[in-house]
Amino acid sequence: MLETSDLTVRFGGHVAVNAVSCAFHPGTLTAIVGPNGAGKTTYFNLISGQIRASAGQVKLNGVDISTLGAPARAKAGLGRAFQLTNLFPNLSVQENVRLAVQARAGAGLDLWRIWSDRKDLLVRADEVLEAVALADRRHALASSLPHGDQRKLEVAILMALEPQVFMFDEPTAGMSVDEAPVILNLIRQLKADKTKTILLVEHKMDVVRELSDRIIVLHNGELVADGEPAAVIASPVVQQAYLGINPEENEEVNA
Repeated sequence: MLETSDLTVRFGGHVAVNAVSCAFHPGTLTAIVGPNGAGKTTYFNLISGQIRASAGQVKLNGVDISTLGAPARAKAGLGRAFQLTNLFPNLSVQENVRLAVQARAGAGLDLWRIWSDRKDLLVRADEVLEAVALADRRHALASSLPHGDQRKLEVAILMALEPQVFMFDEPTAGMSVDEAPVILNLIRQLKADKTKTILLVEHKMDVVRELSDRIIVLHNGELVADGEPAAVIASPVVQQAYLGINPEENEEVNA
């Protein structure tokens, strides 16, 4: 469904992502891991169109979307959630989701006319809010929600857009121990739909182990490992690059 070929971006003399080629398939959740500064979020930005690649391609369903901006890529089927929530803070929870439903339906973004003309859009918005357990907060301002509920609302907006690819960049960042499981449960629900492709940038290895079908590892902007979670986590290159463990030293200590 989604493929990057030799995807590269340079900032001056620094190569932040270096010739990364990877394909992502429907029905799978791929975790993208690596140390700080490895290029994970930059790789996400290249895929979703927040920044333009210096070289290489991004393809969705075999179509080259490399020249498209972020809005056009979203319309084509790429859904992106960020480390920081992106909401309309002065609109209600329901209005935030309704705008996404309108965009998906091609009904434009008129805030008030569509409200009365298309009741079906409100019905769909409420269905999505029910799915993320925010129906009882539908009339609250987005800005008034606690951080955990704002993250849930962002997932609701993504769901309303009905993308083919869901991209989550550290979805539990800044969340409390009590809040994080709610977001993870939503991702589990999305994963159950085998027509969808999910990409997840996450630092918490317990989350990666539980949710991922596959792990790819970036280090210094390069793809250094790709495979099933257990094998990738146990590989020497990952233990050294991501976990900071030198396998040879570890063997000496154990001996």
